[in-house]
Amino acid sequence: MERKTKLFRKVAVVCMMLSVILLWGSCQKTGEAPMQMQDSTAAQTAALTTATTATPTVYTVNLSGLRSDGGYAYQIGYILSVSGDSNTNEKASTMRLYENGVELKPAHSYHSDIRQYGKGAFSHWGTSLYFSASDNSNPKTNGRKYTYTLGTTSTSSSTAPVTTTLPATTTVPGLIGYAMVNGTTTGGAGGKSITVTTLEGLRSAVKGNTPKIVYISGAIKSSGDDLIYVGSNTSIIGKPYASVEGLTLFMETVSNVIVQDLRLKNYVYDAGVMVKYQSHHIWVDHCEFSCDRSRWGYWGKDIAITRESDYVTVSYCKFHDNNLSVLIGVDSPDKGTLHVTMHHNYWYNISEREPALVYGTVHLFNNYHLNNGSYSIGLRYGGIVRTDNDFFENGHKPITTNLDGETPGYISGLSTDIFKNCQPNDITTALSSWIPSYSYKQYLHAAKDVPAIVTAATGPRAIH
Repeated sequence: MERKTKLFRKVAVVCMMLSVILLWGSCQKTGEAPMQMQDSTAAQTAALTTATTATPTVYTVNLSGLRSDGGYAYQIGYILSVSGDSNTNEKASTMRLYENGVELKPAHSYHSDIRQYGKGAFSHWGTSLYFSASDNSNPKTNGRKYTYTLGTTSTSSSTAPVTTTLPATTTVPGLIGYAMVNGTTTGGAGGKSITVTTLEGLRSAVKGNTPKIVYISGAIKSSGDDLIYVGSNTSIIGKPYASVEGLTLFMETVSNVIVQDLRLKNYVYDAGVMVKYQSHHIWVDHCEFSCDRSRWGYWGKDIAITRESDYVTVSYCKFHDNNLSVLIGVDSPDKGTLHVTMHHNYWYNISEREPALVYGTVHLFNNYHLNNGSYSIGLRYGGIVRTDNDFFENGHKPITTNLDGETPGYISGLSTDIFKNCQPNDITTALSSWIPSYSYKQYLHAAKDVPAIVTAATGPRAIH
């Protein structure tokens, strides 16, 4: 018996040493230094309630020891019971992470990307979890619940994850709305494809009216307020984590342009995307617009659609941390033009203009307006906005037709919207009954589902 006991002790010591070596090596991803983690397995266990089930074990992320890992990344303060990715297998983890029941992605992200870009990216690396919130807020203070599952073979489970009941169809559609009225918008379909990585490469690639698909890779930065003149029949598409900073995609007297899956930051000129001088059939889709919030008043708007431009769709975009977001129209020649659709977009931490309208005819549906500082939708000079199932939350003034004594505009569809914890609207004109002529109700989600759908689906996708 004594020999067996000694042998058992020797084996236990060897196994423990091997575990320590493997854990030390697995903490390094893309050359990163190992992280010291608090050994609080008891805290993790306390966060679980056990019940026999055939579904995966569901854990609640214990946020009490959460600490910053730099940028938008946060690391849990305890050791997980199951190891995930490692230097020898960067896709080993089966973890699925949820924020208020909505699944976050991408998994297996590089830690540098979680820090720099965030947006729900996470990594189950070794026995720890590094993750970011969907809107890059602090998970410890944003009031949301984070849960995760590991594989499908576990026999115990906590309470089921918090889930939002979504419509039967939540597939993200392709182009809909005004960008396919009186023609359509195909961008550079059928043309030559090119990938650019520099400012001059981008400037050259988007010139001219020959069909072309321009992919942007990496981060392209401008030292000033560069205008990138975009020709007709052009698609500008961001590869995963692609961004442009300090420049404006400028469209004047052009048509058939698509901008997709791109991050645009810190544009000093009038707007990040500028559509002017009778440009038409433009589609801006799954993009993200933001500025350095510490310098409000210095930056341009996110999007400007002016000077008799027409037939524009803006869909599944994310707008945050700016003063003025979207301007549509500027003066009387715009009458009869400015047909714009904006659907499934997400505005948060914006002062005003979600959008602001002069003269145009704009259809908004299934947009999420969160934490505006002044007003969300502003209507002037007879412009008409139709809202269908938009969701306004924590709004100072969601909708107004009373702006600085200017001639007011008109709102339609007000009764379909949800206003949560908002101050009153300031509407001085009779409600309109206008609706757009194109078909859209097959894509319309219930207003109550908009926050979950929009926060999960907006912004650039990692698909190219």
